Amino acid sequence: MKILSKSILVMLFIALSITSYSQKKEVKKVLFVVTSHDKLGDTGDKTGLWIEEFANPYYYMIDKGVEIDIASPKGGQAPIDPKSELADYQTEATKRFYKDKDTQSKLSKTLKLSKVKHDDYDAVFYPGGHGPLWDLAEDRNSIKLIESFYNNGKPVAFVCHAPAALKNVKNKNGQFLVKGKKVTSFTNSEELAVGLRDIVPFLVEDMLNKNGGNYVKGADWTAFAVEDGLLITGQNPQSSSLVAEKLFNKIN
Repeated sequence: MKILSKSILVMLFIALSITSYSQKKEVKKVLFVVTSHDKLGDTGDKTGLWIEEFANPYYYMIDKGVEIDIASPKGGQAPIDPKSELADYQTEATKRFYKDKDTQSKLSKTLKLSKVKHDDYDAVFYPGGHGPLWDLAEDRNSIKLIESFYNNGKPVAFVCHAPAALKNVKNKNGQFLVKGKKVTSFTNSEELAVGLRDIVPFLVEDMLNKNGGNYVKGADWTAFAVEDGLLITGQNPQSSSLVAEKLFNKIN
């Protein structure tokens, strides 16, 4: 009986230890913020979210157990840039998205940006596409949200055109958040290559330099991302997975 009692006690101790560890291993939550803007200037063409920059980080994160909510300035359906759906721009993640009715539904019912707050998440991630140049760069709710994440010690990450959302973001001292920080984005030469240099409201590379960022870049159309403290930025669609990896490592 004594031996049996000791065995039971040992098993109970192990079970309690496992339960305690599981409780401590908290599920991470990341907020994705996407554009609501779908007009490419005065061209008559459509723009929006570049689907590769959403899908690659999204599946990278959820496959590692991260919970993700999606928000946009207007809420509801997030516009997808039709060019990003062309065959040349597909990845395994985008192909998965087209078969994933649940995530498609989630992207059609984004939360309203004014209703979300940093307290509910461990980090925030902004995918690109040209849309953010028109809405997220000037959106007061987005600006406040980024500042609240950063000022509360939580990582903020952006890829391609999404660093446009940093245009009016300030730190606690009232200076531009990017000032003195290593940053990257879609380059001027990449914008010229896609024929939109004279159509976009501003060039992200120029804006980051103007705001005092230490702008760096890799070769055009190659994966390149940088991390400076809580700020993570990636250069182009090819960099989306690299940004996701850096962000995931930051919250774990």
